[in-house]
Parts: sequence; C-alpha cells; structure tokens
Amino acid sequence: MARRATKIVATLGPASSDPEVLARILRAGVNVVRLNFSHGTAQDHIALARRVREVSQAAGREVAIMADLQGPKIRVGKFAEGKVMLVSGSKFVLDASRTEPGDVEGVGLDYKELPRDVRPGDTLLLNDGLLVLTVDSVKGDQVRTTVAQGGELSNNKGINKQGGGLTAPALTAKDMEDIRTAMAFRPTTWR
Repeated sequence: MARRATKIVATLGPASSDPEVLARILRAGVNVVRLNFSHGTAQDHIALARRVREVSQAAGREVAIMADLQGPKIRVGKFAEGKVMLVSGSKFVLDASRTEPGDVEGVGLDYKELPRDVRPGDTLLLNDGLLVLTVDSVKGDQVRTTVAQGGELSNNKGINKQGGGLTAPALTAKDMEDIRTAMAFRPTTWR
C-alpha cells in the first residue's frame, strides 16, 4: 500500500468527542485531531486528549493531537443587532474606547492598541479578509476608515493589518498556559 503524503485533520467539538464518533472518524482516515483552545477549559482538553489516545490505541492507529492556540484577541466588539452591512464607500469608525454596542457607523474593539498601530493609508482586513477598510485618520482612540470592500460584519470578527505590524504579542499568557496543558497530551513513550 502506498503511503499517503496528505494528512486528514478533524476539529473535535461537543458533537465529535463521543468515543463511538471518534472511532468512526479514525476509521474514516483522520490522522490529526485539532483541539480549539479558544473554547473549553484545560481539564476539558486533557480529558478529550486522553479519550483520543484511548480510542486510537483501541483502533490500532497513531493519531496526532494538534492544539490550536487562541492567540491575541484582535477583534471588533459586539453590535446592537448582532451584525451590520457595510457598504463600499461608506465611513466606519473602529473605536478602542467605545463601550456601547456597535452600529453601521462604528464599533468598539477588543484590541485597544489598534489606534497606535495604524496610520492613514493602511489597509485593514476584517472577517478573514472578506471586508476591507482603508484608514483615513486616527483621532485619539478612533480609527476612522472608508469601506473599500463591503459586506456583512458581525460580532467579534477578527481584524488584521495588511502587511503586518500590529504590536500584539504572538503568544498571550493564556497561550502559554495552554501550551503547558498541551504538553500533557504527549504519549509516555516515543518511537
């Protein structure tokens, strides 16, 4: 039998963490299971990793466990209606000091350093790049932008600066704790 160079990765969650479901997933060819550290507790992840090890051992398969760290929260806040539709050409304000829910004119930020990290002319990518904003100006805690590519923007979607340059640390204190938790996933014997 030829070796497969491609690996199949499956994200585990509440619906797929049952031992019978895990066994079916492994029989289907999964090589790597992904645990999303944005959700759940350390004990939840440790218990799920143990379950994966038990099921994979019973199936006679070696399965890798990938810990997907949350990373820094570089996100917009929440909207009064849960989402807004941004229209290309319209103005939109990202406001690090805003505490009330957002609307079609602006929204608060989880990442309070954004106004210090951007300059006029910078391009901001929201919601995995589906929306594009151009920075017009920065006034105090407000990043004033023009929507270059519009679309739906909902609660807690990510923000990134095209070309990089955000000062958020690559690893947060939570990530460091999660790495220690993930180290408990190591098999006791290595081949």
